[in-house]
Amino acid sequence: MIETMLAGAPRRALVALALLLSALVAAPLFVNAYALSVLILALYYAYTGQAWNMMIGFAGLLSLGEAMFVGLGAYASAGLFQKFGVPPVLGLFLSVAVSAAAGAAVGWLAFRFDINGVYFALLTIAFSEFTRILVDNWAYLGGSEGLFLHVSGLAGWDIVNLRGSPVMFYYVLLAMTSGMFLLCRYLLASRLGYYWRAIREDQDAARSLGVDVFACKMAAVTISSGAAGLAGVVYAFYYNNLFPETAFALSHSIDMLLGAVVGGVGTLFGPIFGALLLTPLGEALTAATDGLRLPGVKQFFWGVVVAAIVLARPTGLWPMIAGALGLDKVGLDKVDADEKSGR
Repeated sequence: MIETMLAGAPRRALVALALLLSALVAAPLFVNAYALSVLILALYYAYTGQAWNMMIGFAGLLSLGEAMFVGLGAYASAGLFQKFGVPPVLGLFLSVAVSAAAGAAVGWLAFRFDINGVYFALLTIAFSEFTRILVDNWAYLGGSEGLFLHVSGLAGWDIVNLRGSPVMFYYVLLAMTSGMFLLCRYLLASRLGYYWRAIREDQDAARSLGVDVFACKMAAVTISSGAAGLAGVVYAFYYNNLFPETAFALSHSIDMLLGAVVGGVGTLFGPIFGALLLTPLGEALTAATDGLRLPGVKQFFWGVVVAAIVLARPTGLWPMIAGALGLDKVGLDKVDADEKSGR
């Protein structure tokens, strides 16, 4: 199956992909605990960035409420575990289902009344805020006081209950990120992927050619939100606590999409590259500005760096790097003609 997903990839791209994967697999053997925590966060954003990219990059649907899908998945699995003792390996099915259902509800409402563009983005923000308020007032799941999971077995590898060391969470997220990459590669090469891109470029033209625009857009939102719900499971059991104001925060959504924007929206590897670049950069800025004791100075420099990257490379950094390395063929990444030309 993997061979089918990577069929047509140039040899250089496969070698580069294998080298990167090998480096990531070996990384926990050579880094300290702090660096490992940064890598875990980077892989989390790489995974969620790919899920978000499926909507905006593939189908042209701008969502700014990705935190809602992650938060719902987190609360669903954490609630089942805390209240009924259901292990997350089983609870993840409910998490994915709840998040996918929420995405389908938002999508149906938006596409039924032809809400697109920035108005669709505002709708996702509104639903995310509504969900935050709902969970914030739901005492059964902790409400504003938070939901706390029992912490135990943090030295082992209990995959079933997601109780274990940071190394375990690192490899779980690495597997999820790799799986999401292969899924996106498969979807892009499928008929649905071509329909998504046709809708992204010109929805009316796609409809005139017989594409079921409503069904294709619903598929993009549902698959993307369900994938985000799976990330919520890891989010809940890695941090062992959930608060509505952080799990559903708009800033959480922004953090998840920044890697894709900087790396390259619409590309396969862009969200991964962007997350692996921005997360360590953010930590480095934190360390560099800690001694200044000026409120907001880290956020200021962070904004300047991100704005400079976006202004210099509107299509993201990865298309330029992929082109320089000769990886912009049909395998490791998808770079459309207009991305190559810089439009």
